Amino acid sequence: MKKRISLIFTFLILIVQMTASAQGKKAQNPIIFSDVPDLSIIRVGKNYYMSSTTMHMSPGLPIMKSKDLVNWTLINYAYDTLADMPELNLTDGKSTYGRGSWASSLRFHKGTYYVTTFAQTTGETYIFKTKDIEKGNWQRVSFEPAYHDHSLFFDDDGKAYLIYGTGQIKLVELNDDLTGIKQNAPEKIIIENASEPAGNIIMLRAEGSQLFKIKGKYYLFNICWPKDGMRTVIIHKADNITGPWEGKIGLQDLGVAQGGLINTTDGRWFSYLFRDFGAVGRIPYLVPVKWENDWPILGKNNKVPKTLDLPSNKSLIPNLVASDEFNRKKGQETLPLVWQWNHNPDNALWSLKERKGFLRLKTGRIDTDFLQARNTLTQRTIGPTSKASVLLDVSQMKEGDFAGLSALQKEYGLVGVKAEKDQKVVVMENTIKDKPVEIQRIPLLQNQVYLKIECDFTNKKDEASFFYSLDGKVWNPIGETLKMKYTLPHFMGYRFGLFNYATKNIGGYVDFDWFRINY
Repeated sequence: MKKRISLIFTFLILIVQMTASAQGKKAQNPIIFSDVPDLSIIRVGKNYYMSSTTMHMSPGLPIMKSKDLVNWTLINYAYDTLADMPELNLTDGKSTYGRGSWASSLRFHKGTYYVTTFAQTTGETYIFKTKDIEKGNWQRVSFEPAYHDHSLFFDDDGKAYLIYGTGQIKLVELNDDLTGIKQNAPEKIIIENASEPAGNIIMLRAEGSQLFKIKGKYYLFNICWPKDGMRTVIIHKADNITGPWEGKIGLQDLGVAQGGLINTTDGRWFSYLFRDFGAVGRIPYLVPVKWENDWPILGKNNKVPKTLDLPSNKSLIPNLVASDEFNRKKGQETLPLVWQWNHNPDNALWSLKERKGFLRLKTGRIDTDFLQARNTLTQRTIGPTSKASVLLDVSQMKEGDFAGLSALQKEYGLVGVKAEKDQKVVVMENTIKDKPVEIQRIPLLQNQVYLKIECDFTNKKDEASFFYSLDGKVWNPIGETLKMKYTLPHFMGYRFGLFNYATKNIGGYVDFDWFRINY
């Protein structure tokens, strides 16, 4: 009897282990625990492509590729710089934090890839196109006005449209060569109040339009935010693009919203959406979709599942963020796609050539504010925890220079080296009431220093800790814990950043030996 019970017990344990193993091989939500907002996804054959928002960063409008909808690799950007103007260049005391280019729309039509966006900074709408989304350069046109959160849509009759708006959803037809709005084709209001399915008291009116045509019917996705509620998916359906439209709540769980529909090669459907998750930013989710009475039904029992019947998540490193030893072959001294500059860079003031195996950041003007300093080089932070470290050579700094590693957002934290008249000091600095405050300083008696920032986004803890080391082995805490806050003026998750700027004299420089990130 005991032997039989033991065998049954062993069998049950094996079942539990096999179940756990099977679950472990499934994809986990969020599919990307990092700031990848306003996603737009298409499938072309067996490949999935995704565009997203990076606003004031340069290069901008990132394009990613996946084979399984879960694991994504950066493959391209639609542009290097959006425009040459003070707001984007961080000149004349101006900036465009939280603006730049916003929600994009990615489409594939008759052998050509299109991605569109708009920018409050320039007041224009942009259309980029290419035959080769992975390697080709994007051709670009722009025109006024900036159509807010629009969706590019190619209909079966050959007409192309932009669907856009906030609350009131409108439709404009593009001309035949997609260089602007079609003349003598008036703008049409297709939904007077797209927020209506969620109630009458709305904090955020319906926006973020994404339009799809499936089996002859039109489906329009929007996000809204009812007062005292959460961000909500609104879906409208119609037989004609101009309506009449019937609307309903598509999903109301965890605040996961704004996105659209994608089908897989085996005929399944998912909705791609994102969730505001504190200081790490807006993070992508997938929810399964089933169809009932010509309506897409999102989630499992109207809930966002923790696991998905898709391949398991692999590391975001090195496909979306990556360490960099700055070793380059001659003639290949470029930055990988994981790097983006905070605003447009001054390319005369950085180099991977001048000292082999190092990134050199040079000063070329006087700045008094880290957020106005040019050539801060950034990568995304990662949840639930992540850390980044650098090895920095400060031997060629000039008096007044400040260089190091940042946790970049409006309420930032810095650990770095300041060069003063008769000494160099390691400092930790953060912001209090929008003003930089030096929290702690330690004299530095050598020309190399290791710097590190550790971020904890677990359950929106949103704390960053700062460290320095003199030998790369013993890490010393410095300053205080930064309570990270996602702020709308920047509208972006915290980023690790490498910086160097002058406050008194120009012409100094620092050399970063490496940047290493893990989580």
